[in-house]
Amino acid sequence: MVLLIPASIFAVVTWYESNESGLPVLGVPQIKNGKEVAHTIAPFQFMNEKGESIGLDKWKGNIVVADFFFTHCPSICPKMTANLKKVQAAFAGDNHLLISSFTVDPERDSTAQLAQYAKKFSLGTQNWDLLTGDKRELYKLARKSFLIVATDGDGGPDDFIHSDKLVLVDGQQRIRGYYSGTEATDIEQLIKDIKKLKKEKYY
Repeated sequence: MVLLIPASIFAVVTWYESNESGLPVLGVPQIKNGKEVAHTIAPFQFMNEKGESIGLDKWKGNIVVADFFFTHCPSICPKMTANLKKVQAAFAGDNHLLISSFTVDPERDSTAQLAQYAKKFSLGTQNWDLLTGDKRELYKLARKSFLIVATDGDGGPDDFIHSDKLVLVDGQQRIRGYYSGTEATDIEQLIKDIKKLKKEKYY
C-alpha cells in the first residue's frame, strides 16, 4: 500500500498533464499600452502553389501547423512532408486545421515549383498551403515570429535556414508548441496537442 498509493497518484497526475492540462503559450511576451501581451505571429502575405495570396486573415480562428522547407531538400524535408500528411490525415475533413509550409529557397521555389512538389507528394492542398515570396520577409518571419532558429541573418544571398521544427499556432496566432518533424514520437504528441487545443474555447 505504501508503494501503491504514490504510484497511483503519479499515474493520475501524468495522465492529467498528458490529456487535460492546457498547452503553454510560448515566446517572450511584449508590453503594449502598459499591458503584457503574448508573442504572436506577425502579419505576412505570400503566394501559395496555386498563385493565391495568403496571409493571417486565413489563419484567424484556425489551428495552424507551420514548417520551413525547400523543394530541393534531399534529407529531412521529404520526411517532414510525409509526417505532415499523417497529421493532415488524423484530422481529415476538419476545416479548422491548416498546414502552412514556407519555403526557405524562394529563388528556386516558384509557385509552379511548389505545385510540382505538391503533386509529387500527393498533397491535399485544400487546407495546406506551400508558400513562397521575398526571401528577406520569409527569413524575418522564421526568426522573429516563429522563433525557429537562434542564428542572426538578414535573408541575404549567403543566409540560409534549415530546421526540422514544426510549429503549432492557435487561432490567435500564438505559438503553442514545437515538434521535430522527423520524429514519430513528436508527431504523435503534435496530434495529441492539436486535440487538446481544440478543446479550448478560443483556439
